[in-house]
Amino acid sequence: MGRQPTSAVSVDAITLRYNNETRQVEIGVSKRMSEPYIDQLALPGVTLWEGERLAEAAERAVQTKLGLGVRGLGQLTVFDEPHRDPRGQTLSVAMWAVADHPADAPDYVQWHPIDDLPPLAFDHNRMVDSCRPLLVDRLWRDLTFTRALTGPTFPVSAAVAITRSLTGTSPDRGNLNRRLASVRGLGISHKRVVLGRGRPGTLWEWQSTHMEPESADIA
Repeated sequence: MGRQPTSAVSVDAITLRYNNETRQVEIGVSKRMSEPYIDQLALPGVTLWEGERLAEAAERAVQTKLGLGVRGLGQLTVFDEPHRDPRGQTLSVAMWAVADHPADAPDYVQWHPIDDLPPLAFDHNRMVDSCRPLLVDRLWRDLTFTRALTGPTFPVSAAVAITRSLTGTSPDRGNLNRRLASVRGLGISHKRVVLGRGRPGTLWEWQSTHMEPESADIA
């Protein structure tokens, strides 16, 4: 921990979980413990250490600010507005992260649906708004992102809810089922999930032998 921080680059992690109870993809935030914006909610972020990789910094941000590990992460884009940080000009690399065991988060962590985020410190609301289309584009295309969000198995109802939560609109179930059937490494499980009135439903399952390595967009 003896490395000195740089003065120009920060890494902010848009940390996601799928909440099966609320049927929403939610973003994790916590109150800042220091100025600027002390006590205001913010995405987990850290200043990049010298020699540190972006993925390492994003994982450190989630661990130190939310008290959680990650089951997947990757790079989204860079924010370079000169006045985004009152301490001076700072580039921010926005990363996506999916929290591991999010139910175990400390009490100080808050989870909010993408469409119902409270005011956040810095430019973090604009960051989420700008990155949302990038997250939508990754769903069902980027296998690392999608599998981290869905978990190893999931019913069609969860696929519908995740898609609706990220895109803001309800997908056509027929089109979505065809999309799921075309995803490499994803297939219908021999198991079934019980739906209303005991009716069995289709369960989709990731096949580990067909999974791609960690996303290549992590610098």
